[in-house]
Amino acid sequence: MTLATEEPGGKPRKWRRVRRIAGWTLGLAVGGPLTAFWISYLVLDVRSPQEVLAGLDKTVVLQYSDGSELLKVVPADGDRLFVPYAQVPAKLRDAIIATEDPTFWDNQGFDPTGIGRAFLTGVGGGSGITQQYIKKSTGDEDATLGRKFAELVLATKITQEQSKEQIFESYVNIISFGRGTFGPAAAMNAYFGKKLDDSITWSEAAFLAGMIQSPSVHDPAASGDIHASRRWEYVRDKLVSRGYVKSGEPMAYPGAEVQPPSETRAGRLTYDQFHVKQQVLAELEQDGFPLSRLQQGTMTVETTLDRGRQDAAKKALRDRLAGEPKEFRGALVALDPKTGAVRAYQGGEQGVRDYASTPHPLGSAFHPFTFAAALRHGFGPDQPIPAFSKVDFLGETFQYPEVCGKKCTPRRAVETHADGTLVALAKKVGPDAVSEAARQAGIPDTVDGAPTLREKDGYLIGPGIAIGRYPLRPLDVAGAYGTFAADGRRATPHLVAKVRDETGAVVWAHPETSAPAFGDDDTSRRVAAEVTATLHTDGGPVAQYTGQAEHGNSPDYQDAWAVGYTPQLVTAVWIGSDDERRLKDAAGRKLTGDVVPADVRRAFTAAAARPPR
Repeated sequence: MTLATEEPGGKPRKWRRVRRIAGWTLGLAVGGPLTAFWISYLVLDVRSPQEVLAGLDKTVVLQYSDGSELLKVVPADGDRLFVPYAQVPAKLRDAIIATEDPTFWDNQGFDPTGIGRAFLTGVGGGSGITQQYIKKSTGDEDATLGRKFAELVLATKITQEQSKEQIFESYVNIISFGRGTFGPAAAMNAYFGKKLDDSITWSEAAFLAGMIQSPSVHDPAASGDIHASRRWEYVRDKLVSRGYVKSGEPMAYPGAEVQPPSETRAGRLTYDQFHVKQQVLAELEQDGFPLSRLQQGTMTVETTLDRGRQDAAKKALRDRLAGEPKEFRGALVALDPKTGAVRAYQGGEQGVRDYASTPHPLGSAFHPFTFAAALRHGFGPDQPIPAFSKVDFLGETFQYPEVCGKKCTPRRAVETHADGTLVALAKKVGPDAVSEAARQAGIPDTVDGAPTLREKDGYLIGPGIAIGRYPLRPLDVAGAYGTFAADGRRATPHLVAKVRDETGAVVWAHPETSAPAFGDDDTSRRVAAEVTATLHTDGGPVAQYTGQAEHGNSPDYQDAWAVGYTPQLVTAVWIGSDDERRLKDAAGRKLTGDVVPADVRRAFTAAAARPPR
């Protein structure tokens, strides 16, 4: 006889229910997470490394013409120089993997220990490289069970879709090493003031790898060398225990080599570097390469600037102005007249105002353009003309000492700075012809949207054109004089030579702009040759002209210029002040172009002619 509480065979019904419940529980315990995992795998999407990095602003490097670094344009969130996987030194790669994820090459994208700890404690555990990349790329760094689960799913998924090399490349470029840096190249410069390459030592590699966990804590500038050396020793021990470094191989904490933050802070620019940066970026914007495009594309900009000449220009200005009145300001632009490539660009060191791209009255240094206009309109350079001391021109009366003499000619008027006669010559050919000659030489129609060589209404040409009253930029003056140096061929002044992408391929190069300036080739050569023959030679092969701009209607001057050139280099120097005022030099003499500006130009030219050391 079978009891009611027993099944056939003698097994109680309650055990049957227990087994059923246990089976369902086990199924849920195992199948539930698996189901959730696969649903999440299908629903959640991990951004590819390329997509993540493409969305980040990277540091843009500006180079001298020889490829050496000029300066960096750093994003607001920090210095981010992209480094391809192949260019990460093996020592640094090994140090990072040994410290952050020793099983990286073999694991499925996650650290089982960290995941287990998260399940047990409900908070985040340690993460491997792939998980850290997921965390940084998603922006979700909350130490929660939900985040860990999503991290597990996405880490698994990206490991299926991306190679380990791709994952490491993205990871190492997205993480912070401290001091406002992202990526190993920026970090190497920030801590050691060096370029990242295979010359990195094991000691340096261990130091950088140790920064990743907590840069603000491990940086010796923040916590001192004692703490930083302990962190370094931890990384060193990992390298030894995991076979990357032999136990007897000499390694020492590189504390003495670590630079103070102020010494290598990316983006820290002097005023003269700031002026170069702004001018280059403005030029690139016009050429279709705004800063955002450069940053997104990890592009490098090769400028036309020569390192030696840039340094020489800075020194020439600084040395000559050192003993002058404190209100004196200066700028120097030197360029290749054949191509327009700017070789030196100094906008001053006194503040954010860039005097090389700020318009200043050219004064009597405008005379060569009046001379060119006369040549273009039928005047021979040695044709006799009356000498004038007093001239009425466009409603204004000009009166100067008569210095040209009875045998005055257009050439003689330029040579003797006969202002009155040159005003009369401008009156003879007409203000439009004078303006046209200056524009043909290279003075642009507008600067920052404002017309040049015009009255404030932007339309009328007034009497000021005859005496160089209209402000012009040193950059444009150098380019326009460069047309005379280049046998009458005009080339657009520019500071950008090439733009390269992250692979080094040239994506843009400045086009050839040289063209006859004053009509056909023969006419242009003739005009340029006559102008060059008329300018002073300064005791050597340099054709040069100096001038000064009047302060209002007074006999004093407020701006002074010296411009000189050879077929290889043209240099324009301006000396003045922040506002319109009478200027006298340290000796109490009126500011003129043949003293302070000419001294700066001669010092620069002499230094620029020396071979590089």
